[in-house]
Amino acid sequence: MRAHLRTIACCFAVAAALVLSVGSPAAAQGNPAAAQSSAGQNKIPTPGQFAPYKAPHTADGKPDFSGIWQAFVTADIDVQDHDAQAGPHPDSMGAYGAWPGGQGIVEGGEIPYKPEALAQKKANAEKRMVVNITSDPHRHDTGDPELKCYNPGVPRANYMPFPFQIVQGTDTMLFAYEFARGVRTIYMNPNDKTIPKDAPADSWMGWSHGHFEGDTLIIDATGFLPYTWFDRAGDYHSDALHVVERYTQVSPYHIMYEATIEDPNIFTRPWKVSFPLYRRMEKNVQLVDFNCTEFVLDLLYGQYSKRPSK
Repeated sequence: MRAHLRTIACCFAVAAALVLSVGSPAAAQGNPAAAQSSAGQNKIPTPGQFAPYKAPHTADGKPDFSGIWQAFVTADIDVQDHDAQAGPHPDSMGAYGAWPGGQGIVEGGEIPYKPEALAQKKANAEKRMVVNITSDPHRHDTGDPELKCYNPGVPRANYMPFPFQIVQGTDTMLFAYEFARGVRTIYMNPNDKTIPKDAPADSWMGWSHGHFEGDTLIIDATGFLPYTWFDRAGDYHSDALHVVERYTQVSPYHIMYEATIEDPNIFTRPWKVSFPLYRRMEKNVQLVDFNCTEFVLDLLYGQYSKRPSK
């Protein structure tokens, strides 16, 4: 996969060199000043690089993150580099069920698993389509939670192929996710004694407190159930998961997102993911309901359904 990406990068580099060698029309006519001006106006921005930007602020002086945002990465399939793959039912779904390849979002490329935890990650991947809906306390050990329409957890909810909306208030922020109607409340007032610092109970989306450092929104989240995965490749965590997210607006249309992931039960050290979020700009854009529960009823509970006799 990486060799393939390097080949693509080399092709782009050669093409860029050819463009530079041709030069601008003004330079060809012996007018260096005009050539320099033209080059400045037509310069293509380097991917991921933005000019200094000051985000708009709310009435209380905080940077305004309100809007509908979406990631355009393939990390929901695998947070690390991955090739395109056939998906679970190539015999019946063909290209409809195939999963695209993509570049990973893990900084440094590798997840620092403990050896025994890496073995469990591989077992998860092998059993990601195995669903066990019983009273067995280990029923969550197999089957990707996304497959079963459970809330995806953090940070996965932010890079699934669905948009989400940020609604910003003074003491709280609401994150509403299109997938499975997931919701997070971010508590922003540290002086509110009615809001516990620690999670009253573990949950799928965790317990989140936020604050601003300059124009960066920082969210500290704990109190997660141990059942969510980071992707379809079986990357997972325990109930000791601690996620610190950083949201920084770098243009009117982009947020640079980072999440530092810490779980001493599973990983040898903290690790980080990062990618951009894009503001959805369609007229009258809004979240569209994706209540996937109805799509998984037969998968989850078909064995308990009464079948009509023939």
